[in-house]
Amino acid sequence: MIDGSKIRAQFPALHQKVNGKDLIYFDNAASSQKPQVVLDAISNYYHYDNANVHRGVHYLSQKATDKFENTRKSVQAFINAKNSCEIIFTKGATDSINLVANGYRSILNKGDEIIISQMEHHSNIVPWQICCEISGAELKIIPMLDDGDLDMEAFENLLSEKTKLVAITHISNSLGTINPVEKIINKTHAAGAKILIDGAQAAPHTFVDVQALDVDYYCFSAQKMYGPTGVGVLYGKKNLLTTLPPYQSGGEMIKEVSLKKTTYADLPHKFEAGTPNIAGVVAFKSALDFITDLGIENIAKHEDDLLKYAIEKLSEISDIQFIGKAKKRAALVSFNIEGLHPYDMGVLLDKMGIAIRTGHHCAQPIMEHYKISGTARMSFAIYNTKQEIDSCITAIKKAQIMLG
Repeated sequence: MIDGSKIRAQFPALHQKVNGKDLIYFDNAASSQKPQVVLDAISNYYHYDNANVHRGVHYLSQKATDKFENTRKSVQAFINAKNSCEIIFTKGATDSINLVANGYRSILNKGDEIIISQMEHHSNIVPWQICCEISGAELKIIPMLDDGDLDMEAFENLLSEKTKLVAITHISNSLGTINPVEKIINKTHAAGAKILIDGAQAAPHTFVDVQALDVDYYCFSAQKMYGPTGVGVLYGKKNLLTTLPPYQSGGEMIKEVSLKKTTYADLPHKFEAGTPNIAGVVAFKSALDFITDLGIENIAKHEDDLLKYAIEKLSEISDIQFIGKAKKRAALVSFNIEGLHPYDMGVLLDKMGIAIRTGHHCAQPIMEHYKISGTARMSFAIYNTKQEIDSCITAIKKAQIMLG
């Protein structure tokens, strides 16, 4: 059973006032707040363990290296990867996608095809556009249905012997749609292609088992999982990462360097050039422990209850339009209210101490589909409450009167 008050007490940022009001934070799909254990882990690293990793024989370097690699093992366990070397630390999910897309530039040939969907975040669109421009491959798009689900029939028709990679989001950041990734993965493999899943919105909210999914690449970001910013994860099957060209070059990712030739380090260091965000990676373990201790299934249930409650209460507002009504949805809701621009709503709610996200959410093709410029988005985390939702609904109704 989730003890809301006990959980909230662990998040210092939640106990402050914004414009004289108690903060209500509903922008968790962008970045979640951090519990004290994560903040302490960052502070402790710089206070007591500050040294570069993998390079020193002295005590502090070895201590920092052990903590850094312990996080890798924690990530391996969290997503049930077969090998710890399949866990690559990056700057975030965007960086992880770029790592794979950069490698595929030299793998693809003219006539090859990559498939993405209409509901992708820009970070899972632009890298593949650039990849195709450079390689000569063609980018194919899975359309959306009006309810916010993918058109699976269209997806199956797009698959062919030309398909080399499918890159798809697990959960939409602007609609909350939970895509049927198991089915998508199976159909992709049946066509002889590889698949990358953008799990930035899924890893904080649902159980991910990369071996059970049989996914080729899976990525996510720490800052959406109660962890630090500037830390991400790319999981890749060992055989695929071994053959994928390096993304960046320099220190750490090399085995031997001469002025004539360089050989690359073994996994995972082949993809981790330069000094990493050591403090962030070390602290990410505390965030993973926080999630594991609570139980991802308990987090999912709590957030699902909040989502259902929010939709019920929002439905009472006159002239509301929900954007996306997929059959399976995660803990966020996007909406517009007739006569009330989402930006204006966001500004007024901020004056009342409530943080929501407004705009196109880095998903402009979705907005084009619905012929709108943007939406208001409420996204939930383990520390949010139904009382906060009630306060937000009251504030929206007040904004509606003020701008009406």
